[in-house]
Amino acid sequence: MTDLTTRFLDLTLSTPLVLASGIWGTTVSLLERAALAGCGAVTAKSCGPTPRPGHVNPSCLDWGHGLINAIGLANPGAQAEVALLSAARQRLQALGVPLIASIFAGPPEEFGEVAGIVAAAQPDLIEVNISCPNVHSEFGEPYAASADAAAEVTGHVKDAARRAGIPVIIKLAPNVPSIGRIAQAVVAAGADALCVINTMPGMVIDAESGQPILANRSGGLSGPALKPIALKCVYDVRKACPDIPIIGAGGVTSGLDAVEMMMAGATAVGVGSAVYYRGPAAIRAIRDELAAWLAGHNIARAADVCNRAHREPVYLTTPTGAPVPVAH
Repeated sequence: MTDLTTRFLDLTLSTPLVLASGIWGTTVSLLERAALAGCGAVTAKSCGPTPRPGHVNPSCLDWGHGLINAIGLANPGAQAEVALLSAARQRLQALGVPLIASIFAGPPEEFGEVAGIVAAAQPDLIEVNISCPNVHSEFGEPYAASADAAAEVTGHVKDAARRAGIPVIIKLAPNVPSIGRIAQAVVAAGADALCVINTMPGMVIDAESGQPILANRSGGLSGPALKPIALKCVYDVRKACPDIPIIGAGGVTSGLDAVEMMMAGATAVGVGSAVYYRGPAAIRAIRDELAAWLAGHNIARAADVCNRAHREPVYLTTPTGAPVPVAH
């Protein structure tokens, strides 16, 4: 029997699969559904300091190789989110599935304020979306693009979360010169874990009209096209921070994708757009495919595949003298 249980900080997850933020909102019944489908933890939709209606349609598009979306962080505001998170936590706790609250904000200190508000719901973890524009930056550079800015936000959130005894996950962005350096900065500032990665900024244009298709013009890319980028980012962050727990996310739509993400260095695996491609049964299917792959390779525990990509390859020599890498 393959053991899918996964240690993440002080939590034991029944499987390494984690529902990504925003996929099923904060609707209690849908978060519970994700837990019952095989998620080891579930992440609620991001909330901020005030209610936001989000962007008008079209706000999401399947462009052929993945999704591009600009939902606009629609949410009811942190105060209203507390009741939703509290109800969700109660239902999930009965199933033994941790709840991750997700937050965003404007100024660095506001991140701490939002964290303090959602802490009242007692989520098991707080995930911080630092891909928001830095309101103090001349060009509105996202906090995720600067080691100093990312660390500053982390410090404010940690101060608030520490008082409530809640660990903090910082969600990193892929479009940066050195994701490893930013990972080290937020870990030094107190991050307990990392989520790698957020979506990749992009644009899709309608040739007939000559206009970007999304109402917001640009948006975030997710889905299969993002997976190679996510794998590289997870790999780089694991090299930079050997001991930090990582949720690897980006383009995971199958059990094999989950295996690769863990081999790159992920402790757990985020699942998001797979629900679009494979329907509500996607999580259960990925869980079963992961278990089948492990069993087929005589691997008793999911944790045993973690970080395999970081080992030095072993080579055999063919009769012609050509080196051939082999699994070990």
